[in-house]
Amino acid sequence: MARLEVNRSGEMEMFVRVVEQGGFSAAARAARMTPSAVSKLIARLEGRLGARLLNRSTRQLQLTPEGCAFYERATRILADLEDAERSAGVGEQAVGRVRINTSASYFNHVLAPVLPEFLALHPGVTLDIVQTDAVVDLLAERTDVAIRAGPLKSSSLIARKLGETALTIVAAPSYLERYGAPCRIADLDGHNRLGFGYARAVDGWPLRENGETTIVPVTGRVQASDGEGLRQLALSGVGLARLAAFTVRGDIAAGRLVPVLGDLDTGETEAFHAVYVGQGGPLPSRVRALLDFLAERGRVI
Repeated sequence: MARLEVNRSGEMEMFVRVVEQGGFSAAARAARMTPSAVSKLIARLEGRLGARLLNRSTRQLQLTPEGCAFYERATRILADLEDAERSAGVGEQAVGRVRINTSASYFNHVLAPVLPEFLALHPGVTLDIVQTDAVVDLLAERTDVAIRAGPLKSSSLIARKLGETALTIVAAPSYLERYGAPCRIADLDGHNRLGFGYARAVDGWPLRENGETTIVPVTGRVQASDGEGLRQLALSGVGLARLAAFTVRGDIAAGRLVPVLGDLDTGETEAFHAVYVGQGGPLPSRVRALLDFLAERGRVI
């Protein structure tokens, strides 16, 4: 009976608030409580769980490994509770904010064109979109769904595949007029090969010549932090770039970019996934609605 008297959801909510506000004082102000009351509540939670969740110092709080695990599960449970309450009032209608982390390339060429349709289908959903090619910590960035390209590392994240795309080396006609079109791997020595400013799964361009695959290093004079930046550099005639086919298909059709070294292509493709935190359990309806929509209308080819 005593177990039923414990307000476990309230303790979870306060713990999550302390973590996200960065301390007891800020969480206390947000909850209109005293810092000592918040501190006692967290201490009672730790005592009941038999585990230290936070390491306290005079300057900051730091999550313990047990605290990290509890925070991850608590945020999911609270989201499910919120979703259950909304569902009780508005049926299965998706309601609330969804924070999306995506590359500029995927946003510009795939997501943005279909967003009006999603927003019309789900008028109760608001979107917060962050564009970056960097791999972010979904929990730290409070991200619901991230779109990631390339091989996925083993993690607690759940992935939903959105298709895959070929990778194509392209250049602007103006660049090829000045420097000529490369036909062999050896020809690349005289070309500006534009690359990414961060580590990739394959550090170079794989090309197959005379039955052997060579990883050609990317040693150009300009690097960019995202694929859309490289595309703009290629369009400006700065150099050669190896980009996802779906991002340059329109440019090639319009003659703004020209594919090169297609005969040496290894056939490598890059997979795209929508990833989210979870262990396969129920998702908030707002997140589920976005994932279902992306699986149908946000596919990469």
